[in-house]
Parts: sequence; C-alpha cells; structure tokens
Amino acid sequence: MKQAPVRTVISPGRYVQGAGAIHRLGEFLAQIGKKPLLVADDVVWGFVSHDITVSLQVQELPVTREVFNGTPTAAEIDRLTQAIRAAEADVVVGVGGGSTIDACKAAGDAAGIRWASVPTVASTDAPTSALAVVYTADGAFEEYRFFSRNPDLVLVDSQIVANAPASFLAYGVGDALATWLEARATAASFSLTMAGGLPTETGTALARLSWDVLWEFALPALDAARDHVVTPALEKVIEANTLLSGLGFESGGLAAAHAIHNGLTAAPQTHGLAHGQKVNIGSLTQLVLEGAPTAEVRDFVEFTTRVGLPNTLTEVGLSVDDARELDLVAEAATVPGETMKSMPFDVGPADVVAALKSIERFSRRVRREAGLPEPVPYKAH
Repeated sequence: MKQAPVRTVISPGRYVQGAGAIHRLGEFLAQIGKKPLLVADDVVWGFVSHDITVSLQVQELPVTREVFNGTPTAAEIDRLTQAIRAAEADVVVGVGGGSTIDACKAAGDAAGIRWASVPTVASTDAPTSALAVVYTADGAFEEYRFFSRNPDLVLVDSQIVANAPASFLAYGVGDALATWLEARATAASFSLTMAGGLPTETGTALARLSWDVLWEFALPALDAARDHVVTPALEKVIEANTLLSGLGFESGGLAAAHAIHNGLTAAPQTHGLAHGQKVNIGSLTQLVLEGAPTAEVRDFVEFTTRVGLPNTLTEVGLSVDDARELDLVAEAATVPGETMKSMPFDVGPADVVAALKSIERFSRRVRREAGLPEPVPYKAH
C-alpha cells in the first residue's frame, strides 16, 4: 500500500552561536556524551586545540583527537568509523569545514553513536543537516547519505569564523542564497524535501528568511570578516549561512542549483573550487531555466559579484566552447535521482547546457554596465 506523503521539518537538537562559544563546548558536550572523539585536520586543530582542551577538561571529559584527511570519501568515512569504535567513543565531534563535518556525521551514524558539529567557518550549511555529501577520491560527487537524525549539537564560535579568511563567508553566502530559490521551486512542484516529506510552511519560510538576511547584511558582514571583528551583521550572516540555510534546504527542498553544483564536479576544470562557488553558478542557471524576470537575474549577478562569487563559466574554469564538459555537467545534473526533479517543469540536459552557456555573455554585460570587475579565469589546482 502506497503511503500518503506527510509534511515534515527536522532540525539539530541544539544550536549555539556567539563569540567565545568554543569555551563552552565541554558544557554542551557533557549533556550528550562522556567519551567524545574530536575530528579535525591539522590546520584547524592548530588554532582550536587549546580552547577545546581546556573546555573539555573543566567538564572532566577526555580529549581524544583523530586526524581528518581532507575529503569525505567512502574510505575516509570507513576509517573514521573504525577510529570511533577503537576509541569506544559515544559522541563524534566534527571540528572544521563542511567536509570534516559530513565525514563525522556519516561515521557517527555508521558506528551507532551521537554526533556534534563545530564549524570553524560559515562556508556551507552542512553543520545542521541529517545528510552527508560523499565524494570520490578525485573530488567528484558520488552520493548523498541520509541519516535518521540531525546532529545533537551545532556550536559556532563567531570570533573563529571572523578570524577565517572572508572568502569562506562569501562561499557560505553562495550556498545559502540557493536555499530560497530551491525551496520556492520545491513548494511550487509539490516535491519531497531532503527531510523525507512535503515542505512545511516553516521550512519554506526559513529559506526565505535566509535570503532576506543575506541581501540586507552580507556586504557589511564581509567587511567585518575582513577586519576579523564580530558585528551584529556578521552574527546574522553566520546564522543565515549555517542555521537558516541548513533548515531551509533540508526541510524546504533542493532543486536545480544543487543539481548543477553536483554536475559541475564532473568537470575536472572546476576541481578546487568551494561548494558555494559552484552552487552560485547553479543558482544563476536555475533563474535562467525558470525564465525569471530580467531585473531579478541582473540584480543577482550584481549582488553576487559584489559578494565575490562567480557568475560566469570563466570563473569556474569553463567556457561556452567546452562542449564535451558542458554535456557531462548537464548529464550529471539531470540523472533520475538528482534534485533537478524538484523543478516545477521537466529539465533535460540540453536545457541545462543552453542555460549555462547563456550566463557568460549576460553576466559580463551586467557587470560591465554596473562598473563591476571583469571575470577572472579560474585554473584548477
């Protein structure tokens, strides 16, 4: 018997954000586990280890750390799962960027324990979600893994985010701007969300709130990040990038923007770009596919240029003449299981190629007319 669809919203157990929040990590971890395993790469551990160690020792929690090796591959997730079992940990704590956090969620789920997210940048909406993006060893999208619950704790120290390069915050804006565009498409098509049901009014409204906060506060927040200071604007954008976008994408829905991001990973020329950079190309391409009003598309190009995000093929290492690669991107973006199916109309590979090609000339003209910089070509590392 076919089950009737339900509307559902999911969220982390607790969200904590503020300057100096890292000093309270032990306090909140002690509520969910007694033997944490901390996972971080060497760079991140270099600047958080002291504060985390003191915070956990105050709560009489052991400080056990495992190195993260850089990419959330199936093999890396399996390795971390074994490390969790070897440490007999009851909560795994991902400290760092989205890749570290996704790997920890997947390993925590596989090991049957709880998990917590401690993002040190506000560059993706991965920290709050009940899914992980798994990549191949050479950086191509492989699959989404879904879990039965969200992290028990998400803790963001705003000063640590402010200390990071401002470009990371810009990447997070790119990821978060897609949230409303995709949620409204999902709502219009009555598609299921990543939470496993139809979108709720709550999920869709949070996606819209994320969009509104970013358009109002992203530019002053980026200026604050460049000066490594925490301001109300920066706090709002951290929340929009992390919590509002996280809840909005998961319970509001994904559509063309993230499908095109996943497609772009199939082109070697894009490897090395941040998630939010590729998502921004996906958002602009989705607007073109929708036939959005020209003023809306123009505003998006101008705003994302000022944020520091790519909106031309040139800036992601491609060109309109890369027929083979664009076909690869379009094919990957429209495979049956992709989130392109959440669009309110059918989208085929040829539609994606045409939309991708069209953004180059349009974005260049908009930037020129607005007195904004010419695109800088990207070369994969």
